[in-house]
Amino acid sequence: MASSKRLMVACYGAGYFSQFHFDAWDRIRDAKLVGIANRSVDKIPDLGVEKFSDVDVMLAETNPDILDIITPPVTHLSAIKSGIANGVQAIICQKPFCENMAQAKDATRLAKEAGVPLIIHENFRFQPWYRLIKAKLDEGLIGDLLQLTFRLRTGDGQGAEAYLERQPFFREMDKLLIHETGVHWIDTFRYLLGEPKSVYADLRQLNPVIKGEDAGFMLFDYGKGRRALFDGNRLLDHDAKNCRTTLGEALVEGTRGTLNLQGNGAVTFRKFGTQDTEILLEEQDWGGFAGDCVFALQQHVVDGILGRGQFENGAEDYLRVIEIEDAAYKSAAQNKRVDI
Repeated sequence: MASSKRLMVACYGAGYFSQFHFDAWDRIRDAKLVGIANRSVDKIPDLGVEKFSDVDVMLAETNPDILDIITPPVTHLSAIKSGIANGVQAIICQKPFCENMAQAKDATRLAKEAGVPLIIHENFRFQPWYRLIKAKLDEGLIGDLLQLTFRLRTGDGQGAEAYLERQPFFREMDKLLIHETGVHWIDTFRYLLGEPKSVYADLRQLNPVIKGEDAGFMLFDYGKGRRALFDGNRLLDHDAKNCRTTLGEALVEGTRGTLNLQGNGAVTFRKFGTQDTEILLEEQDWGGFAGDCVFALQQHVVDGILGRGQFENGAEDYLRVIEIEDAAYKSAAQNKRVDI
């Protein structure tokens, strides 16, 4: 049942990406940020809300409706347990979701048993260009979809100083390209195409100062001749003023035409057999992060709690993303296609 209640929100984590969460909560009319917890309190910005060094203390003192977890995976399971124990109405958890499948399943089970919606903050499917592409696919604009290709070109992975400015923990991750970044497109491809039948992955490390892989391919088979290719390279860039807007470029090709996602967030359509291009989504100043997708996801969760829609990215469904990710790493290790 819809409600006009304003939901109280507590955030756990104050790292680089938290700024986009805080900004989005400030702009959501039906929500109010009431507390932020972080191990180092001095890293919490001055936003006029209470600051805490302990998530349990924050939850006990602020009694929020929503716990928004913005910390690394090692903290996720314990934070989810804390949220459930303190009676929150819903929990949002950043990706990668927990440290491994066992933890993710445990967190999912606990939340389900408690009746607490656990939503994974997988925001790329909420980017405006993918919402539009999905709508056009559903309309049949390009006919039968045969090929989807995304070229990730973040341009931030070169040299001895790679990743130090924004997210230095990238350098210590044993699994980087797929676990941290490519997982966005595992989920987005599912959003656009459904469930893959198999995956073949070819992964490699190019920058020796990091531990994990920073380049590679994932090729997904969706049946009926349909394929999706994730072509990722964090050392190379693409044609965009800001390479973090879309993180790359995409082609969505069908029997009646092609959708083209450009690095500035614009989407164009070319009808099969012609050279004429129609602009379906123009370049614009979106604000926020990557088409303001953090705001879109958080508003989506608020709408779900208030009875104005159904949740996407529930933890139970998101376990499938982790399963596909694990299959990709297995494929790369065994140098063969892996059925999912």
